[in-house]
Amino acid sequence: MAEREKGPKFRQVVLDCTDARALAEFYRRLLVWDYRPGDEAGDDKDWLVLRNPDGGAQLAFQQVDRLPEASWPDAEPVPQQLHLDLTVDSVEELEEQHARVLELGGRLRYDRSEDPEEPLRVYADPAGHPFCVFVA
Repeated sequence: MAEREKGPKFRQVVLDCTDARALAEFYRRLLVWDYRPGDEAGDDKDWLVLRNPDGGAQLAFQQVDRLPEASWPDAEPVPQQLHLDLTVDSVEELEEQHARVLELGGRLRYDRSEDPEEPLRVYADPAGHPFCVFVA
């Protein structure tokens, strides 16, 4: 068997935001993840990291002065440049997570929950980043 070329390790996705703490809190509560040690304190920070309890990629938040919200599904004026894919095991769980997303401050952008092949919904987080929740 040929030796596989070694590349860099994928560590995390970083989301720019105008309120790093608020966006980190949204995803912390949605994903039920924990802050990396030192980031849990309530003081304002311009860089926060959430740790994946399963050991996979992390999610980080970087403070910026301004950020135009993606207008997806409309391509203009600000196209989607990146989105997060989150999965659930069943349509019932999709419905449960829909209620949680809205309660936490997410906004529904696109609903394809009735699709028999791949039920999904696309949301905007409080900063306007799109993310999907779908049955896989």
